[in-house]
Amino acid sequence: MTANLLTLNSSKTEFLLIGLSKQLAKINNSSLTTTNSARNLDFIFDEHLTFSDQVICLQILLLGYHIHQLRCICPYLDTKTDSTIATSIVYSKLDYCNSLYHNLPKSQITRLKQIQNSLARAVVKAPKSSHITPILWSLHWLKITERSEYTLLSLTYKVLTSTQPSYLHNLITVQPPRSSHSSSLVTHSSTYIMFSTNNRSFLPVCFP
Repeated sequence: MTANLLTLNSSKTEFLLIGLSKQLAKINNSSLTTTNSARNLDFIFDEHLTFSDQVICLQILLLGYHIHQLRCICPYLDTKTDSTIATSIVYSKLDYCNSLYHNLPKSQITRLKQIQNSLARAVVKAPKSSHITPILWSLHWLKITERSEYTLLSLTYKVLTSTQPSYLHNLITVQPPRSSHSSSLVTHSSTYIMFSTNNRSFLPVCFP
């Protein structure tokens, strides 16, 4: 900031420490005023990366407003138009940065599923008690966890084939197969992905 002649505006700056509870407990510096959560690129990060504040914000915005408004106009629209509006205005917010939802606590995933299920039922004009799986199939929507994995695998595939962006490509290590019948193992930080060299498809192995 000094090199670019910039000044830090303390009134618009938040300081967030991210880590495990035991790690954060070791930090005892009264001169630092920290916050429990902060918004960055319109996504709310919290100190333990549970994204609970982000999920609650989505529930209030989508369930409390957008989906309610969609239900009000759905009776006057056909299913295709309903789906277009839901995907562009509502689902896009649920899908934004969805790779960060991978491996979230079950309670948070359940909340996200409630938003998706409510939106899907609103589009097809189905009652709240209707079974959700056939509805998601009819709309060609992946479930929350599947969509998160799809985003991660698509990004990894893009990085492997194009080597861009370089800051991600430099973090990926490809271990060659031990035999002609085995697949390459792609390692990216704490994520492990099986990359099939035969049909150039991804199969998730484990996500610790």
